[in-house]
Amino acid sequence: MLQTQDLTIRFGGHVAVNAVTCAFEPGTLTAIVGPNGAGKTTYFNLISGQLKVSAGSVQLDGRDLSNLPPSARTKAGLGRAFQLTNLFPNLSVLENVRLAVQARLHDGLNLWSIWSDQRELTRRAHEILESVALADKQHMTVASLPHGDQRKLEVALLMALDPKVYMFDEPTAGMSHDEAPVILNLIRQLKQDKTKIILLVEHKMDVVRELADRIIVLTNGSLVADGEPAEVIASPVVQEAYLGVTNEEAVS
Repeated sequence: MLQTQDLTIRFGGHVAVNAVTCAFEPGTLTAIVGPNGAGKTTYFNLISGQLKVSAGSVQLDGRDLSNLPPSARTKAGLGRAFQLTNLFPNLSVLENVRLAVQARLHDGLNLWSIWSDQRELTRRAHEILESVALADKQHMTVASLPHGDQRKLEVALLMALDPKVYMFDEPTAGMSHDEAPVILNLIRQLKQDKTKIILLVEHKMDVVRELADRIIVLTNGSLVADGEPAEVIASPVVQEAYLGVTNEEAVS
């Protein structure tokens, strides 16, 4: 269980996230939606540790993560993908994934164990690259990959870390119409594991309709709606004020 309790952040006199209390259970993909400036990515940053909370708490399986840095939260089981890729650009695709697998399997730097396990690390990295359709590009440097492949690689790094919670912030942003389905298919695959929690910030309502088991809506930093997709999308207040779609678009 991932929980935020009265989660709040203030920038001077501006409250960007305002006392958001929410719980997320394994086996559920929750879409977090709302207009630009609603606080969606800020809420993500508070959960993953990129921003320090002003008040409230973030808990995972009963453990308070609120004062931990992002690296410690990753070790605790939070996996975060960003709108902008967060990769090692001068290393190969394979090396990026192998490092993530290594980080998952080894708490510290033990050169002997790393050397002895190199074959297993490489095998697991290849397996993950196959699943994201990047095996044929494993020896390319990340910097030479097109944007869509970099997004796929970022999902591969998350898979290598095997987190309890997958956090995707607009995963198809900047991708072409042909590239986006690959990322969405990967998220569909991740949904099959009912032990995982998936959080998705997304503004494309067709994606939300297809993938989400639940929708929460933020506006002006506050939680204003929470429920099953059909129920939330059908709300006139949400359609017009928060999602910016008409009633016809919502039900089509």
